[in-house]
Amino acid sequence: MNEHPAEPWRLQYGSVYRFVRRRAASRQDAEDLTQDVFEDAIEALGQARLDAQAPPLAWLYTVARRRLIDRLRSPAHARIALDPAELSAADQERSYGPSIVDALVEALGSLDEAQRRIVVMKLLEGRSFAEIAAEVGATEEACRMRLSRGLAALRHQLEMKGVTP
Repeated sequence: MNEHPAEPWRLQYGSVYRFVRRRAASRQDAEDLTQDVFEDAIEALGQARLDAQAPPLAWLYTVARRRLIDRLRSPAHARIALDPAELSAADQERSYGPSIVDALVEALGSLDEAQRRIVVMKLLEGRSFAEIAAEVGATEEACRMRLSRGLAALRHQLEMKGVTP
């Protein structure tokens, strides 16, 4: 029995939905965005812009990433309330808001320069320990230790401000 050309793509729905859900603001947004991704896939397959036999997951993740970015840039999602008085009580509970950002920036500022550089390069820039070690002139193990100590110090500073995971 021949498999429908779109079947390998359909099998990826759960993976794509989980990918989007981890990044979307709500379950509804994740469902809408995932549906948009698969609409794009159907359209591309119909127009022969994609090979139905090509591995689908990488393409689907790329489209999902682009859809998430588009959603964040849209005017409906662009406005962020900077004044806590503008937020309802329910929104304040769900929102990380500027106080979290301020606490994180202050906590990062409390780290010594070596720890801060490594924390930023590893967590925010996504660099490997090999790249970090080459740039800072230390061993990978030293970089791992600085990251570990830096994260412990960050956690302590954030807990002192009442910010917990």
